[in-house]
Amino acid sequence: MDWEGAKMVCSPPPRDEAAQADCWRGIETGVFDLFSSDHCPFRYDDPQGKLNPKGSVNFRHIPNGIPGVETRLPILFSEGVMKGRIDLPRFVALTSTNHAKTYGLYPQKGSMAIGADADITIWDPEAKRTIRHAELHDGSDYSPYEGMDVTGWPVTTIVAGAVMVEDGILVGKKGQGKYRPATTRPVGIRGQA
Repeated sequence: MDWEGAKMVCSPPPRDEAAQADCWRGIETGVFDLFSSDHCPFRYDDPQGKLNPKGSVNFRHIPNGIPGVETRLPILFSEGVMKGRIDLPRFVALTSTNHAKTYGLYPQKGSMAIGADADITIWDPEAKRTIRHAELHDGSDYSPYEGMDVTGWPVTTIVAGAVMVEDGILVGKKGQGKYRPATTRPVGIRGQA
């Protein structure tokens, strides 16, 4: 039995082009405040993974979710910023600033200001990459975006002023990060709880 489709089981499921266009309109117009991922890196070829879960061929037994935390920003940048759907300030708001505001961490997080944590991603907006699972670090054994060409890729990640990732290689030391508790209840960026 061909079980490859199990790799793409996620919620919401991939939609037709009209629904995708509606999602882009929401991103473009501010209907969506955040761009995130329900990253679920279930392995495909694993007894607890997507392939024949619980020895069953029943759809209900397929673990729900796909890997995507490492690819979501390059895809949003390539499909959003580079194709003129959103501008760079909107990209930053969707992926950083609004998250910090939602969880009560702004301006310590989500801003570049004196006294902020100096968490910065340096981005090469012209880098052209083809997404290949073999080059990702998510712990899964496949990528739903395998073979997708993107323009724009992070080259350096700085956390609290210290370089953590350089050219795709983890250079930070264990324990270098600092826990910042969020507010106990997320607050909408427009002030609603």
